[in-house]
Amino acid sequence: MRDLSWRRIAGLFLCVSMMTAGSACADALKDEIAPTGKLRVAIGISPAGGAYWSTRTENGYAGVPVDLGKALAEQLGVPVEYVAYPNSGQITDAASKGAWDVSFLPKDPERETKMLFGPIYEIADATYIVKPGSAIKDFASLDQPGVKVAAVNDTTTMRGAVAHLKNARVTGYQTYDEIFNLLKGGEVDAFALSRDQLNALAKKIAGTRVLDETFKQTVTAIAVPLGHNLSLEYATKFMTDAKSNGLLRNAFDNNGLKDTPLRAK
Repeated sequence: MRDLSWRRIAGLFLCVSMMTAGSACADALKDEIAPTGKLRVAIGISPAGGAYWSTRTENGYAGVPVDLGKALAEQLGVPVEYVAYPNSGQITDAASKGAWDVSFLPKDPERETKMLFGPIYEIADATYIVKPGSAIKDFASLDQPGVKVAAVNDTTTMRGAVAHLKNARVTGYQTYDEIFNLLKGGEVDAFALSRDQLNALAKKIAGTRVLDETFKQTVTAIAVPLGHNLSLEYATKFMTDAKSNGLLRNAFDNNGLKDTPLRAK
């Protein structure tokens, strides 16, 4: 059994390394990674964008995952199709339903039971932004009974906030936009998200403040559904190459992340 396992792994590496237009390996890979004839890239939508989040535009979508997905599809020689979701939790839930082929999203132990992850390409600090006029100035004053904290439902950040806060109540909402309006209207006391997203949000809602402390680090990586081993090997090589050939750096720079460092993992 062990020999068969190693033979399978070796075969996967060989198949990916031998990708040529007429090869059986190329056909097998495309059947797995693009079964509809298109590369369906799952993306999460918010107004701010970022390394994981994408935004809607007049012509479609923009964001780091959008640029990476397009490049991956071009390399495979298939059209790209973006499948938009309001949060990463819904992308996770759809992984077993054949709704998408590849995604770029935050990784945590719970998600590793539902999909396969390739290289990490971003590490972000997670913290909280507080509503306009709030007296909350740090984690200690935030974590009090009666304090309402919002998070995007079923995300790594929400799970981190629930684990972090012992007294404040964390409530999940389906979309970034919904929480934006609740925070602006003072209906929630704080919003848990990555610092770069919250810094962008603070510019849109006067009087809000991003707390200085960090309660967790969120890692973002390329992902494919469980069992898609050929896809994972190909996606891993794609991301490794993207870090060395400038593709990932360009995707960051083109989407407002010029000061965000690339990760070697």
